[in-house]
Amino acid sequence: MKMRSLLASVLSTVLVGGTVTVVLTQTSTATAERRAQDPIVIAHRGASAHRPEHTLLAYEAAIAMGADYIEPDLVSTRDHVLVARHENEISGTTDVAARPEFAGRRTTKTVDGRPVTGWFTEDFTLAELKTLRAKERVPDLRPDNTAFDGLAEIPTFEEVVKLALAHGVGVYPETKHPTYFDSIGLSLEEPLLDVLNRHRVRKAYIQSFETANLRDLRGRTRLPLIQLITSAGAPYDWVAAGSTRTYDDMVRPDGLREVATYANGIGVDTRRVVPVDASGATTAPTTLVADAHRRRLAVHVWTVRNENSQLPADYRLGDPASPVYPRATGNVMGWLSRLLDLGIDGAFCDDPGMGRAVVSKHSG
Repeated sequence: MKMRSLLASVLSTVLVGGTVTVVLTQTSTATAERRAQDPIVIAHRGASAHRPEHTLLAYEAAIAMGADYIEPDLVSTRDHVLVARHENEISGTTDVAARPEFAGRRTTKTVDGRPVTGWFTEDFTLAELKTLRAKERVPDLRPDNTAFDGLAEIPTFEEVVKLALAHGVGVYPETKHPTYFDSIGLSLEEPLLDVLNRHRVRKAYIQSFETANLRDLRGRTRLPLIQLITSAGAPYDWVAAGSTRTYDDMVRPDGLREVATYANGIGVDTRRVVPVDASGATTAPTTLVADAHRRRLAVHVWTVRNENSQLPADYRLGDPASPVYPRATGNVMGWLSRLLDLGIDGAFCDDPGMGRAVVSKHSG
């Protein structure tokens, strides 16, 4: 898609009274068809480089910047409503720790085999969570985002879906800690499908780091499923079952063949496509993209971030001695371009405007 078409389809985001008003023009049929053939831009937790993640502020900005899909991570409330939070522990993303009425809710739980202390969504009703306000999760890395602290509520999955449908973009939900939520009687899959089916969502991917819930979903939905794969470790449902298999096994040819029996694609750490050495610099690419494509699996990579500290060492820019070097923007466009050259089918981007520009240029 040409940059002129991009500018015609995305005009602006304007902050008004604590919300973002999204102004979009009609995308031409030719442009829409071209976009459908290009690698997709997935707004990672919304436009999280510009707004506190998993808020309507972030999702609205992402839509205006040209994202194809907006990504909500999903956890459950006590009354079994799905909400968008990166984790079920919310002290880092909301003002709950400063709310005296909830001081007694602080506790320690074991989630995926690890002790976690804080406040958890499953201990709150939706009405209680709606009294909280979101804040920037990494203020040292993204200090400008703190200007939006306190403005946004925690959105429900249904609110995110309605926003996406209103603007013609897709949703890309992730079920967080499905084994854990199953263990406390708050299964994520049923309310997820309920929202998607009630709103007749057709443009969506469903993703998970675990495998059992994706296998279960395969028999319940025709929407494409994405197996998430980290750079190390293993799916927690495998760990809980006593399996010794790991994500390394999953990316081998036999592992990909198995994934293809229940999923439509893989969502992988960029280091699975382009590894880095001990210094953090990139090395020769792997064959993963080609191997996955031979199994008819799409390859979406995560996460492309702007900041030097989040980029491979050979894509960082500026003076390392500067105190702002870690959060300064590096050669993120060059990094994403390299990944696109290797044939990826989509990228999770904290800055979907950057992603849209690079994909548009790459696609000609």
